[in-house]
Amino acid sequence: MSHVVVGDPLLPRELPKWLFKIKVLPAAGPALDLDSVPVATSPGRVNLQVRLWGLIPLSRLVVNVVPPVKVVPGGHSIGVLLNARGVVVVGFAEITDAAGKKRCPAREAGIAGGDIIVSVNGRSVHSEQEVRNEIQTSGENGREVRVEVKRGDRHLVFRVKPLFCPKTGGFRLGLYVRDSAAGIGTLTFYEPRSRVYGALGHAIIEAAAGHGAAAAQGRIVEATIQGIRPSRRGQPGEKIGTLEGGVIWGEITRNTPCGIFGPLREPLSNPLYPQPLPVAMVYQVKKGPAEMLTVLKGNRVERFPVEILQVMPQNKREGKGMIIKIVDEELLRQAGGIVQGMSGSPIIQEGKFVGAVTHVFINDPTRGYGVLAEWMLLDANLMPAREEKAA
Repeated sequence: MSHVVVGDPLLPRELPKWLFKIKVLPAAGPALDLDSVPVATSPGRVNLQVRLWGLIPLSRLVVNVVPPVKVVPGGHSIGVLLNARGVVVVGFAEITDAAGKKRCPAREAGIAGGDIIVSVNGRSVHSEQEVRNEIQTSGENGREVRVEVKRGDRHLVFRVKPLFCPKTGGFRLGLYVRDSAAGIGTLTFYEPRSRVYGALGHAIIEAAAGHGAAAAQGRIVEATIQGIRPSRRGQPGEKIGTLEGGVIWGEITRNTPCGIFGPLREPLSNPLYPQPLPVAMVYQVKKGPAEMLTVLKGNRVERFPVEILQVMPQNKREGKGMIIKIVDEELLRQAGGIVQGMSGSPIIQEGKFVGAVTHVFINDPTRGYGVLAEWMLLDANLMPAREEKAA
């Protein structure tokens, strides 16, 4: 099932009108025959049959006709804070012991990637430094470290003997952890009536934790960009920012492959687009010029020309629905292309919100992936769900 906006033809754009005809099946719902191509006049589900030369039945389609959706585009920099009590295990490191053997005490004890460490030696922990301090103290005193983790709905306790690491000069368990601050990103859109926002265009802790749903609760706060470390071939850059006094803009209630979503506490304004823009469905996005909204300095949202190189209509929601290229010379000079922190920067084409930046190409930072706007609206529950086919 696909989506079509009220007033648009129901014939898929890849089918030439001279070769294929659409027949509206009985009890299909409201539609208007215009120049032999049905056009929906009101929302609802329509059953169609594609016919070759109008005679030979080929396939059936179910089209979900939706009213036009309008959103205020973002571009604002945000800090993403997770409510997870503790720190997240995002990887492991081997430690060479005194006998020259490589070991990883944490993994040997049963700690797994994605576990949330809630306490060490009975003390609640909220940062990487707190975990490191407890491990060092236990190691210096020759004691095991008592690590309590949350894994899904279960709480588990592990006892791990720290190893002295000559390379770092301290005691370690062989863990890489990340605290509740997931970093800087970009707000993508906000729907005025519901106050629902979307941001990032991809999930938090996608690969590192292995289950991003653990990070589904949290907050987005105002952020100020102080500078940019430019991207280079093989080395993605990043926005360097601060969280402005912890001013909370909204809550995180959903964490999906197409972004994070939730309610804003106050209405959002965008000086570049004071009025909401219509949202483009997948079939309305095309190759060609567009613009991206993002912040390079302070809190000022700016527009930068980009080129949509490829649109990839998908049967499965993910953050790689189009390929874009940065063509603005000033943006290339300052940032080298796409950098970390631009994730979620909205893309506008011909007056419609069409998607958002999600990933950079490591070997060519002038190019990257974008998520299609329709997928973000589906995950934000601002549009009726559509059927997804297995890849």
